[in-house]
Amino acid sequence: MGRDHETQVISFISGLALGTIIGAGIAILVAPESGRRTRRRIQRAAGDLRETATDRWDELSDDVRGRVGTAIKGARSRL
Repeated sequence: MGRDHETQVISFISGLALGTIIGAGIAILVAPESGRRTRRRIQRAAGDLRETATDRWDELSDDVRGRVGTAIKGARSRL
């Protein structure tokens, strides 16, 4: 049951990131601005997205580390 929940969380985060990328791309393409301004917006949006993805990845890896540590402690206490 725990593994299914982790899979669902990872799927949700992946879908959220993909939706964000697609939405940002469409919004930038239909924006009535010059090429230079649009490129700056794309760079800024990509930097923000990279930062958000890094933060989310760090949170997820911390959560997984904690769960693994708890599982190891539980396994050792049963021995």
